[in-house]
Amino acid sequence: MNSNVASGLREAGGKRAEYVFEAPVRLWHWVHTFSFLTLAVTGYLIAHPLPSPIGEPSSHFLMGNIRMVHFISAYVFAVGFAVRIYWAFVGNKHSREIFMLPLWRGRWWRGLLHEVKYYLFLTPREDKRLGHNPLAQTAMFFFNTVMTFFMIITGFALYGQGLGLGSWADRMFGWIIPMLGDGEGTRNWHQLGMWVMLMFVIVHIYMAVRADMVGKRSSVSVIIGGWRMFRDDDS
Repeated sequence: MNSNVASGLREAGGKRAEYVFEAPVRLWHWVHTFSFLTLAVTGYLIAHPLPSPIGEPSSHFLMGNIRMVHFISAYVFAVGFAVRIYWAFVGNKHSREIFMLPLWRGRWWRGLLHEVKYYLFLTPREDKRLGHNPLAQTAMFFFNTVMTFFMIITGFALYGQGLGLGSWADRMFGWIIPMLGDGEGTRNWHQLGMWVMLMFVIVHIYMAVRADMVGKRSSVSVIIGGWRMFRDDDS
């Protein structure tokens, strides 16, 4: 690493690297991931309870503990997302990519079409982009940002039912339940959102690993260390 690091540039292994994802963005990515996976597992168990253990129920409180882990993870999930929104305002330009699609730019639409063709193996040329390419940006916006917001408001609406009428969750999110029909309808939409996000996670992992294996730019390492490198870039 040379003196260019302060400006977001460095030379490593004969390749040019640029600092793309700042530490708060990377930290949120992993907190978001693990809190969501915890929510998915505990949420599934809440919807499909385990068999009752043998013995006095008060000695086990199994489902109560599962619900407690679910609620704690929900708070981490929601607070992390709020902090991530804040960082979109104070971070670098790449920290804002998943919150806004530049639909007014013709170049962005051409890039989106190119990425679709690239992943369909209709073109061998890979665009070099420091941040998210238009296809990844679109996927992140809908399946991560929008779905995260949806899961938070529906989750806290259901949480408000348990806290009772007049609770803070009921006052802030109780309007969601009649909008989606009733409590059962809201719960079904919440579970559907979980499955949609799980499918996104699977596709996201595949795309990231595929990009590292057959693409020309680093993918997995950039969300760990923050630096983007291109394999065919000579210093």
